[in-house]
Amino acid sequence: MRVAVDAMGGDYAPDEVVAGAVAAASALGVEIALVGPAARLASLLARSRARGLPIEIVEAPEVIGMDEPPAMAVRRKRRSSIAVALQQVREGKAAAAVSAGNTGAAMGAALLTLGRIPTIDRPAIAAILPTLGKSPAILLDVGANVDCKPKHLLQFGVMGAVYAHRVLGVDAPRVGILSNGEEVTKGNDLTIPAAELLRASGLNFVGNVEGREFFSGQADVIVCDGFIGNIVLKFGEGLALSLRQILRNELQGIPGRLLAFYLAPLKRRGLKLWRRLDYREYGGAPLLGVDGVCIIAHGRSNAWAIRNAIRVAAEAAQRQIVEPIAAEMAAVESRMAAGAVAGAEPLASPGPAGGEP
Repeated sequence: MRVAVDAMGGDYAPDEVVAGAVAAASALGVEIALVGPAARLASLLARSRARGLPIEIVEAPEVIGMDEPPAMAVRRKRRSSIAVALQQVREGKAAAAVSAGNTGAAMGAALLTLGRIPTIDRPAIAAILPTLGKSPAILLDVGANVDCKPKHLLQFGVMGAVYAHRVLGVDAPRVGILSNGEEVTKGNDLTIPAAELLRASGLNFVGNVEGREFFSGQADVIVCDGFIGNIVLKFGEGLALSLRQILRNELQGIPGRLLAFYLAPLKRRGLKLWRRLDYREYGGAPLLGVDGVCIIAHGRSNAWAIRNAIRVAAEAAQRQIVEPIAAEMAAVESRMAAGAVAGAEPLASPGPAGGEP
């Protein structure tokens, strides 16, 4: 298993990315193609005691900044670290790619380099989030597509269900749609017809999921457009960080010895809880719908987050998510081809799978 890592992507690149790659190669037994300016990466590796680890440097002289316009940057910088990392996947030199860089550029480069699965119109970013149940929930899309049609949400449901089953080990994943009420009449011009498509798809569709029920474990896969999904994701992340800081503020002023005595058991449980809420533990979000495995990590990923993103990439590649997504979407199309949903447009647009983003 070989994973190509964009060494120049993220707020703390390349230092934290290199440290994360070294940790993954050491602990996970994963081969790493570290992509970026060779001389700089070689210097960092020399200081990281990485000798003997299965890490190869792949030269990529250009870098796409976090604030660069994605489409223009992808076209102009064909030798950027993210583009070269994805080229490794396209050429079969790596099983998956990881980047914590510019999300729009990562998506654009993936579409340009890998193309999309023919039965999928729009790739989606799938966030893995904790719930009160035993397994996490998948929320998609969380930022790749701010404007969607009902058929896109159906495709998101198919992709999320395949990922939940094959990578997270969920039998018959329950698929829901994020809405403003659980009743079938609740929703808007996007969610109501999308729910009709999902209901007729043959997926294990459980209906509307309200925002307050998201973390209850009511559904294993929850679909929405990328505009709403990104807001939900950022809101949840901000809430978790704020609660942590509020707790710290409230504990200030308590004598250290008393705090240590009374809170030691709670601290152990608190650390366990925080790990469930910490995005760094989940590594990164798979970009589903492209013809290859691409994991998009948080822009503020540290070494531990990069290490876990590489783990997620290796798992997704090992469990082969691309072909099952294509097969399941084709099966859904076949079930709905007779026009079970009146007035529904074709579920996937004709035309080439690849092309300019």
